[in-house]
Amino acid sequence: MKLYYSPGACSLADHIALHEAGLSFDHERVDLKTKMTANGADYRAVTAKGYVPALELDDGAVLTENIAILYWIAEQAPALMPEGPLGHARLLEAMAYISAEIHKNFKPFFVGDDEEKKKAAGEAITRQFTLLAAGMKGDYLFGAFSVADPFLFVMLRWAFAFGIGVPEPLIAYFDRIKARPAVARAMAEEGID
Repeated sequence: MKLYYSPGACSLADHIALHEAGLSFDHERVDLKTKMTANGADYRAVTAKGYVPALELDDGAVLTENIAILYWIAEQAPALMPEGPLGHARLLEAMAYISAEIHKNFKPFFVGDDEEKKKAAGEAITRQFTLLAAGMKGDYLFGAFSVADPFLFVMLRWAFAFGIGVPEPLIAYFDRIKARPAVARAMAEEGID
């Protein structure tokens, strides 16, 4: 199995989750501008989408999109899935919110220099973080660590990097996640601190 990633991108969530699950995998860096992998291959041959993450399974099948990959990882390691009759649905709900609402709001920070758009996006992100913080069930989103937690961790990394307001409960949450061995390992493998 191989994870295609770009350092610090949202693919970091998958990198962390794979280590948390104890799954054996290779990883290959992708240059998102040139669409070339570290081994000199055209990344668009892996996925025509041209962005990360992509997870190439042992049978050659390729999964893309954080929600799909993280959910697949949780299926391989059920301890990373919330328990209860709605556990699967709640996990998808949280990851969809992180992807469709929080992640998309970072676009002005990565593309363009419109300060008004950045200000509005930052305010929206802070409100969205506040909503998630209010619904936390303990130390993590669902009490126990799940595959949604590394996804939110990456969004928080970006927020700190861009000076976006983060509510206090998520600052302590970020520190708890950052202290996990799987996080340190994934970040070291990606060459980020």
